[in-house]
Amino acid sequence: MKRFIFALLIIISASFLFSQEALKSIEENYYDFLSLKGTVKRPTLGYRTLSDSEWIYTEQFISDEDEEDFEEISIPEKSKKIIAPWKNNLLGVKKSINGSKRLAFKLYGLEWYNSINSETPFGQNDGALWQGKGYNLKLTTGIRFQASILELTLKPEFSFSQNKEFDTIGDVDNYSWCNKRSFINKEIYGTDYDILNYAGGNIDLVQRFGDGHVKTFDWGDSEIRLTFKNFTLGFGTQKPWIGPAMLNPMLGSNNSGSYPKFDIGLRRTQLRIPGLKWYLGDIEGRLWTGTLYESDYFDDDSDNDKRMIHGLSVSYAPSFIPGLSIGANRIYMTSWKTSNFKFLGKLFLINNDNGTDSGNDEDQKVSLYADWIFQKIGFEIYGEYGFDDFSQNKKTEPFHTGIYTVGVKQYIPLPINKLFPKLKKELDLHSQLIIEINNFEMSQDYQLQFPYLGYYSHGAVSQGYTNRGQILGAGSGYFGNSQFIEYKVYYPKGSTSFHFHRYCPNNNIILSQAVYTAAEKGSKFQAAYYQNYESYYDFGISTNIFVTKALNINAGFDWVEIYNWRYYQGREKRNLQLSFGAKYNFF
Repeated sequence: MKRFIFALLIIISASFLFSQEALKSIEENYYDFLSLKGTVKRPTLGYRTLSDSEWIYTEQFISDEDEEDFEEISIPEKSKKIIAPWKNNLLGVKKSINGSKRLAFKLYGLEWYNSINSETPFGQNDGALWQGKGYNLKLTTGIRFQASILELTLKPEFSFSQNKEFDTIGDVDNYSWCNKRSFINKEIYGTDYDILNYAGGNIDLVQRFGDGHVKTFDWGDSEIRLTFKNFTLGFGTQKPWIGPAMLNPMLGSNNSGSYPKFDIGLRRTQLRIPGLKWYLGDIEGRLWTGTLYESDYFDDDSDNDKRMIHGLSVSYAPSFIPGLSIGANRIYMTSWKTSNFKFLGKLFLINNDNGTDSGNDEDQKVSLYADWIFQKIGFEIYGEYGFDDFSQNKKTEPFHTGIYTVGVKQYIPLPINKLFPKLKKELDLHSQLIIEINNFEMSQDYQLQFPYLGYYSHGAVSQGYTNRGQILGAGSGYFGNSQFIEYKVYYPKGSTSFHFHRYCPNNNIILSQAVYTAAEKGSKFQAAYYQNYESYYDFGISTNIFVTKALNINAGFDWVEIYNWRYYQGREKRNLQLSFGAKYNFF
C-alpha cells in the first residue's frame, strides 16, 4: 500500500506541481474545485491573471523535501485519501530546460470552441469572442518561457461570428413607452447600430456588431513580465479576474477582449515580522494602468476612441482566521491624456471628486469583498459589495449606487461503492454545488434624484465600463439581477454539470422610467412598465471527456426561455445554444 501511495505522489508531483492555467479553463475550474478540500493551494487572493494562476499541491501532500528527493518521502496520514480524479490525465505543466530550475517553458493546449445560437446572441466570459446569432468559433493556443526573473507569454485568440440578423431594441414595434428617454444610439449619433444609451448615462454596449460576419484577432493572455521573489511588474494584455465571484465579478472578468496594460505589485506573499518569526497571514496587491477602446459602432468622434483605466487591488488573508481573505478594489476611468496619469495616485486617497474632477472626465468604482473557505467540510462562502463614485449624503445614504454579490461552493462526496458494495470496480466520483446571486439594480434613492443606467455607466465617461463594445465585469445581469446554480460531477475521465441561470440583464431600463413620476395603482404608467421586465431562463448541461490522456472533447446544451423580449410585454423568444469543442495538451 505504501508503495502505491509513493508512486501516486510521484505522478502527482510530476503532473501538477507547476501548472499555470488560463482563467475559467476546464483545468483552472478543476484546481479551484480541489482547493475546497485543501488538495491544492490557491495561488491568488483577489487578483489573478494567467501568469498569477500557478497551482501547486499543498504541503500536507508534498513537503519541500519531497520535491527535491522522492527517495525519502514520508507519507503523511492525510495523504492516504487524495482527491484528484484527473491525476492520470495531461493537464499541461511547465517543463524545465536541461534540468534547470531557472529555465522553463510551457505549451498551452490547442483549443477549438464552437457554438450555434438559434435566435439571439448568448454567452459570456468568452474573451474577444462575441457569440452572436448563428455559428461562432474561437481558436487559441500559446507558449510561455521563463528565464530566471523574466517571463514571456504569447497566447493570442482568433474568433469568428456568423452574426445573423435578429430583432434589436430599435426594431420592436409599438415601443413608444421609451420615447421620452431614448437609449437608441442611432437616434443620437446617426449611426446604424443600436447602443444602449439614454438620459442619466451612456454605455458602449453593442447589441449587434454590424450587418455581416465578424472576425477578430486578439492578443489574449500575452505579456512580458519580470518577477523577483513575489515582486512583479509586467506589460501585456492579460485580463485580470478581480474578486471572488465565480460567474459575474464586478470589476474584472474575461467577458470582453483584452486591452494593453502595465501592472506592478506583490503576488500572494507571506507576511512575517522579521526576527520574531511571527506569521501574520498572506498579502497581495496590484496597481495597473491600461487603455480601453471604443467599439466601431458608438460614435464618429475619433478623439474619444481611447480611455485610460487605472486600478488598485489589495487583499489580506489573516493567519489567525484560517481560510478567510478580505480585499478592496478601486478603478478610475478617464479620458486619454497624459495629465490623467495623476489618477494613479488618487487610487490611494480616500476622498474623491464626486464624479467629475475639475477639467477632467472621470469615473470611479469600488468594491469590497470577503471570501471564507472551510476545508474540513469543503465549503466556501463569499460576498462582494460595490458602489459607483460616492454618495453626496455619505452619512445618511452610504449605500447610494450600491450593488452586491453573494455565493457559496460546497464539495459533495459521492461514495458510490459504499452505497453499492457489490460493484467490482471502485468509482472515483466527486461533486460540487455552486450558487451565485448578483443584484446590480440601481439603489432606491435614485427615485428621488435622476435616471441612472447603472454601475457600469457614467455621464462623464460616455462609453462606460466596456472595452470594444463588451462589459469588462459581469456578463449577465449587468443592470439587473442574476441567480445561478450549478451541480458538477468529476470523474477520472472528465466532468458533467447541470445548471439553471435566471437573469434580467437591464431592469434599470424600466426602473428609470419612474423617476420624477408617480406609478399610481391603475394608472397608464403602471400598466406600461410594470410587466415589461425582460427575463432569461437558461437550463443547461455540459460535459467534457478525456478521450485520451491528452485530448479532451466537450459539448454543451442550453435551452433559454426569454420573456418580454426587448422589454415588450408578452413577447417571448426561445434560444437553443449548442456548443462543442476540443483541447489537446501536448504534455
